Amino acid sequence: MAVCTGLIVANLYYCQPLIVLIANEFKIPEANAGTITYLTQAGYAIGLFFMVPLGDKIERKKQILMTTLASVIALIIAATAKSFFILQIASLLIGITSIVPQLILPLAASLTSQEQRGKVIGTIMSGLLVGILLSRTLSGFIGQVLGWRSMFWIAAGICLLIFFAIQKKFPVNKPQFSGTYGQLIQSLFTLIKTQPVLREATLINVFCFAQFGAFWTTMVLLLSGAPFNFNSATIGLFGIVGASGALAAPLVGKMGDKGNPRVAVGYGCLLMLISFIIFYFSIESVIGVIIGIVFIDIGIQGVHISNQTRVYSLVPEARNRLNTVFMSFSFLGTAAGSAYGLLLWKIGQWHAVAIGCALLAILALIVYSVTFKSKSKTIETAN
Repeated sequence: MAVCTGLIVANLYYCQPLIVLIANEFKIPEANAGTITYLTQAGYAIGLFFMVPLGDKIERKKQILMTTLASVIALIIAATAKSFFILQIASLLIGITSIVPQLILPLAASLTSQEQRGKVIGTIMSGLLVGILLSRTLSGFIGQVLGWRSMFWIAAGICLLIFFAIQKKFPVNKPQFSGTYGQLIQSLFTLIKTQPVLREATLINVFCFAQFGAFWTTMVLLLSGAPFNFNSATIGLFGIVGASGALAAPLVGKMGDKGNPRVAVGYGCLLMLISFIIFYFSIESVIGVIIGIVFIDIGIQGVHISNQTRVYSLVPEARNRLNTVFMSFSFLGTAAGSAYGLLLWKIGQWHAVAIGCALLAILALIVYSVTFKSKSKTIETAN
């Protein structure tokens, strides 16, 4: 499950190191080419909201297989796009069909005991995070050597192999919701209204994912310009730095099993704030950028895994729908963050990006502080 999750979520991020190459082929400004990054994230949010809830209504393995096959088709459209407009449409479709990780996670949670759930989620999330971060390294290298279209062809082939692996290895998992699709979607709003932990965890995630999206989109623009002037292959190598931090994911999940996972959320938010302070002073320092990447990736893991563990503990029979609310808004945050980062880049380039993202980190900490209750551990255990 961890391997499939990592390989499929990578589809969302292949485009980031390729922005410059795509801009050159279609003869458009790099900032305009960057729109495919937030279109992909927006598509992911759409897929999360409208498709992931179906996992509580239809058989999960069947849904995962159908979605994986649709992802193959979307990637082929991107690889053969004759205009930038078609590539934008394909990017939206890639996002919509790359929701498989968010179908796998509730499936894993449903197969796991309460005592082991945080560790299992952390293990699968480590695969997801490695996929996110190493996708940039692979994409940058393939783009530089074979061209950006080759990356989408390779991704389509990977997803086709995953389709057969899932078909052979994944267990059948029956749903528990018997209502209509309309009732299923309506129940999302009921969950938002009745679950304060869901609201708090989701809002914190929105601010943190926005920082993550803004950083990884604008980092390409920073490293491709003076004084670095790195090519796409070199830029992609920075994903390895982030992937090293992903090894902390199972540890974060295990810590959540032993205590209050909310504590790790606070530390994660603080690490993300520190990372942008480091980034601000690293406009000409590779070492500074590397240190900042380690901080931001460990921080986002602490926030996301801990919040996800908390959310999955609320209403067991509605895990897909809880995940829908939680992840839809989180990736809307990523999409908005990518657009926000590009806007900040136009206003004041890297320093503006660092300041703007630090403000988002402060907002996340404010939400965390305002919603803090000393008895939160007791409440969440009861839930």
